[in-house]
Amino acid sequence: MSLLDAGKDLPIVEDLLALLLQDVPMLDVRAPIEFNEGAFPGSINLPLMDDADRVAIGTRYKQQGQDAAIELGLQRVSGDIKAARVNAWENFVRQHPEGVLYCFRGGLRSRTSQQWLYEQTGIRYPRVHGGYKAMRRFLLEQLAMLASAIQPIILSGRTGSGKTRFLHAFQQQIDLEALANHRGSAFGNQPTPQPPQIGFENSLTIQLLRQFHQGQHTLLFEDESRSIGSVHIPEVLFQALSQAPLVLMQVADEERVEISYQEYVVDNIAAFTAVNGGDTEAGFAAFSAYLLGSLAKVQRRLGGVRYQQAQGMMERALRQQILDGSTTAHYDWVRFILLDYYDPMYDYQISKKQERLVFTGTPAEVRAYLASQNIR
Repeated sequence: MSLLDAGKDLPIVEDLLALLLQDVPMLDVRAPIEFNEGAFPGSINLPLMDDADRVAIGTRYKQQGQDAAIELGLQRVSGDIKAARVNAWENFVRQHPEGVLYCFRGGLRSRTSQQWLYEQTGIRYPRVHGGYKAMRRFLLEQLAMLASAIQPIILSGRTGSGKTRFLHAFQQQIDLEALANHRGSAFGNQPTPQPPQIGFENSLTIQLLRQFHQGQHTLLFEDESRSIGSVHIPEVLFQALSQAPLVLMQVADEERVEISYQEYVVDNIAAFTAVNGGDTEAGFAAFSAYLLGSLAKVQRRLGGVRYQQAQGMMERALRQQILDGSTTAHYDWVRFILLDYYDPMYDYQISKKQERLVFTGTPAEVRAYLASQNIR
């Protein structure tokens, strides 16, 4: 059998909606550079060709055509290299017998992977018709439909009000910050990187699809700007959110300070330490760089005097932490940033949204209101 005929008689999956709704495990055989530009939630990259292979074979294809490119591919992915790649696929397949595999267009790479896997294991593992490109196109079409089909309600409130925690009490919600891996502010960076824009859009649309097909058409979103760190909400959805009814949750200032201290200090110290393998010194160094770097982002908006004040508070808190491990001095800069920086910005932003405001109250009152709107 020639490579061009590989996989022709092996199973193909064409129902993309069912595939994405059912959280089917996916084996992505694209090159790592393609995977890193955008993938699907839960997909695993076990490439047929690595990045260097892809470049070399692509160049050969442009210069000498398909047959020459295939010949080079068989030379580069052969012997122990081929065996290692097929063994990796076999491990995945045996762990996920209900899964699928795909390449970029559902063509030669996925058919070859499928055929080699069958030859070694006898397993007829299905490939996705049209590959990644077809699934991506399908999701973009679905996003356009969903943006007009869902009924969003926007949860607003001052920074530190615990909106994200509140959101998680409901099933009918989309946590944009979790999908973006960012808290949506200058201090919103997480110890782990954000997804690429395409990956964010894919994950977001799949969550919307699952909610919609479970009959949840009214969904709660946190009030976000267009950009959440380095990613942005797709324009078609952002327009829908920016016109949706707004519910304002009011929380006392000291409670907001406590919530922010917990999230931005206590939780972040633990997270940076965990990312650094439990090394407390490395975790502290990363946490310190995060704090001072985040403050530097808002230097211009704070102005020279307030920036110096905030920086002094941060540095004193970090020195105290080094001396005795105490983190309570961080309350000073947290309170200052919340009340002197974020609150005036919030007041200005909410003043432009008054015509959308449908309810204002405490967390308990907001919960009761949302229940009256059949948000569960």
